[in-house]
This record gives sequence, C-alpha cells and structure tokens, in this order.
Amino acid sequence: MMLNRLLRAAESVDRFDEPSEKLAHRLRRILKNRPADRVLRGSWIGHPAHPLIVTVPIGAWVCSAAFDALRQREAARRLIAIGALTAPLAVITGLAEFSRLSTVQRRVGALHLSTNVVAQACYLISHRCRTREAKSAGTAGTAGTLWGLAGLAAVAAGGALGGHLSYALGAGVHEWQEGPEA
Repeated sequence: MMLNRLLRAAESVDRFDEPSEKLAHRLRRILKNRPADRVLRGSWIGHPAHPLIVTVPIGAWVCSAAFDALRQREAARRLIAIGALTAPLAVITGLAEFSRLSTVQRRVGALHLSTNVVAQACYLISHRCRTREAKSAGTAGTAGTLWGLAGLAAVAAGGALGGHLSYALGAGVHEWQEGPEA
C-alpha cells in the first residue's frame, strides 16, 4: 500500500511540467513523419519497443548483483558494461514514447527517466571502480559492489515508476498502432 501511495504521489510532481512539455514537443517535431518514429515506438513488433529493450540492461545489472553475491567479480564487471552499453537504446525508445504522453504521464515519465539516469551513473562509477580495483592489487574491493547495489536500487525505483506509467496510467497502450500524426 505504501509503495502504491508513493507511485500515485509521483503523478502530482509538477516541478518538471514545463521542461517535460518542451522536451515532448521537440521530440514530436524531430520524429514527425519519419520512419524512425514507428521503429522506435515498436511498430515492427506490434507493441512499444521500450519494454522489450529495457530487459537487456536491467537483466545484465540484476545478474551482475547475482555474480557479486557469488564473488564472480569479473563476470559482474562485464555484465555492468553490457548494461551500460545497452541502456542508451532503452533511453532512446523511451523518449520516443515520452513524446506521446499526457501531462500526468510525463510527470511519472520524467521521474522514471531521472531514476534510470541515476542508475546508469551508479553503474558507470561501479564499473570504473571495479576496473581500477582489478588493475591495482588484483583483488576486488567493495566500492564497485556498493555502487552496483546503489544502481540496482535506482533501477528498481525506475522499474516501479515505469510499471506504474504503463499499467496504472496506460502509457503507450495502443499508441504504437497510430500513424505518425497521432
């Protein structure tokens, strides 16, 4: 119940309404009447592409935590790199969807994006720490693991907001079916 209240409260965060509207407007202008619009929004699979694409970085990052728990630090470092390298495509497909959101949906979408930017930053720092740790004494320290856990917490928050955006607020529902002028 508390998590649901927090997610509902995200709908009222109007601090970013003006910049979010400007961003959505710019994105609509950039994508208008271009094949990239339908491709990024998923017409090729029959539903929004963003939920499919995000499984790669999220999966890599969740698995990195599992490998950390197993003390397989190099595997965890590589999975973090995979997540960090694939996250930009998730952002791009998410922004294509963002261009079509209502004001309330954009509020939650902006928070969703923000938490995932924090996650990406945490994972980039984690990867850097792990790379330095591996080069120095050849042993894995805790800084990379702790930054990875912080990234995982941010991904979880972002995922909760993304789920709320899709399932509670209906963002993207049937939007992929509409033409470029929608």
